[in-house]
Amino acid sequence: MSKYFKDISEGGTDILNCTHCGETGMDPEFMNWLDAVRHDCGFPMKVTSGYRCAEHPIEAAKIQPGAHSTGRAVDIAVADAQAIKVIEKASKLGCTRVGVKANVFIHLDRSERHSSQLWTYG
Repeated sequence: MSKYFKDISEGGTDILNCTHCGETGMDPEFMNWLDAVRHDCGFPMKVTSGYRCAEHPIEAAKIQPGAHSTGRAVDIAVADAQAIKVIEKASKLGCTRVGVKANVFIHLDRSERHSSQLWTYG
């Protein structure tokens, strides 16, 4: 499915499947886009959260399940200058929403049901 990202079930270190039910729900077009971001960045990136089913505790706590439940969002473990480069490349390639938890992870998503946004996590 991806040139650069492999789920634990595939012998990789990325968390692409739902950690609640194990379901695979990543959107293939989104994964192609994420591969392009990774290629342009030129360094490895680790997905710490990919697809989440609607019953996943994080999604179930929301009024409406978020972008992860569409398979069009990931959280990437990245910090410092690499974080800036990921945001730059992702934005250049059409990322519509970016969330930043400083020196921990960056949320990237291309959900069509949400407007463009940039935010930080407390």
